Amino acid sequence: MRIHRYGPHIFHTQSNAVWEYLCRFTEWRPYTHRVLAEVEGRFVPVPFNLESLSALMPERLARRLETKLLLHLGLGARVPVLRLKEHADADLRFLGDYVYRNLFEGYTLKQWGERPEALDGSVTARVPVVVSRDSRYFPDPYQGLPRDGYTALAARLLSHPNIRLLLKTGAREAMEMVRWKRLIYTGALDEYFDRRLGALPYRSLRFEWRSEQGTEAQPAAQVNYPNSGGATRSTDFGQLTGRSNPFTTVAWEYSKACDPRVDEPYYPVPRDSSRELADAYRQLARQEAPDVIFAGRLADYRYYNMDQAVARALQVYEGLCP
Repeated sequence: MRIHRYGPHIFHTQSNAVWEYLCRFTEWRPYTHRVLAEVEGRFVPVPFNLESLSALMPERLARRLETKLLLHLGLGARVPVLRLKEHADADLRFLGDYVYRNLFEGYTLKQWGERPEALDGSVTARVPVVVSRDSRYFPDPYQGLPRDGYTALAARLLSHPNIRLLLKTGAREAMEMVRWKRLIYTGALDEYFDRRLGALPYRSLRFEWRSEQGTEAQPAAQVNYPNSGGATRSTDFGQLTGRSNPFTTVAWEYSKACDPRVDEPYYPVPRDSSRELADAYRQLARQEAPDVIFAGRLADYRYYNMDQAVARALQVYEGLCP
């Protein structure tokens, strides 16, 4: 059984180009991710959909709300919860308020340490209300896990005679060890400039790992806890990556502010003040590091899914080698 040291990573994309590129380095284990959230003592699918509605609402109310969702939004619609809260129809506003309180507000406070209103709209867009009974977490046509794991995929990517891999080597040290005309830097944007304009805020994670005997430690590979306990979510890796023994491993995730001296930065904090500071660093990069290309979640200071990170890398390559 494989585990993901930095939390569950299910590859998914709508991009045929990204999928075909990665197929050069791995075969895929078919996997469809489904997530449950603990709400009012029940486990319901997220994103919130018509199955969640039926599980949490009285039957007559659930039917009425389903009818209005289909009438006003249409089958298959994916609407951000804050938009639903502002809908002209009172019943749909009620539903938006319910989803906001029970699935979104508490989870956002745990994950980001901020109220949803203080964050960029992209955060709410990632957790829509879905007008269907499709309980897949990702609707993308390409989904799966590398058959031999992400470590093997990365090893194949790096297996090239022109690539020299230096481990346990800082960026400054590496820049002094090799001659270069153009540098692609994927570390933290503010760290490159020794945080002279101030530290960009990140969220980090703390994990608790537990090994448990049995076939399934929880009702789904991933369970979210919007309003209960201190963890944001737990992952049963036996369900995620496959089990070859009578034990499974569960990771419990706890979100925390990132102390750059001791923590690994995971998530750029999506708010106006962060974006303004990142823009100031980008201006500094144009002035002082014109031969350095900043790319990746940390260097771009943007929340990238894995396929977006690959697409960004391919974009950089195409710009260098048209």
